[in-house]
Amino acid sequence: MSFEQDAEFKQATKNDPRITRVGKFLRKSSFDELPQFINVFKGEMSLIGPRPHPIKLNEDFAQKIATLTSRHYVKPGLSGLAQCMGYRGETKTLEAMENRVRLDRYYIENWTFWLDIKIIFLTVISILRGSEKAY
Repeated sequence: MSFEQDAEFKQATKNDPRITRVGKFLRKSSFDELPQFINVFKGEMSLIGPRPHPIKLNEDFAQKIATLTSRHYVKPGLSGLAQCMGYRGETKTLEAMENRVRLDRYYIENWTFWLDIKIIFLTVISILRGSEKAY
């Protein structure tokens, strides 16, 4: 994505002019996530957990979704239940963010080793199939 000095926060959108050709490939293939493995190895992130949001996005939705900050009770993850269930990428509506938070809370409250295995499996399938929301 091209850099815009002093730009307001804006989520990436479909056909976003800031996305470069290389960036489009990295995003579609999910190769852009590979550097986050360093954060996993350092213990700053988990392999599975709620995906982190930009701070501005959290601030925008925190007043509208009372349970949003409960996602922060656990380490953020490289992949999560919300992402593999279709809530990846841009959150255009309040309903989309509410569903993401609902699935993240479900994961936190119902975690099992087997749920992590299921999310890893679904994430691999999603990467192999590609995602319309990867832009």
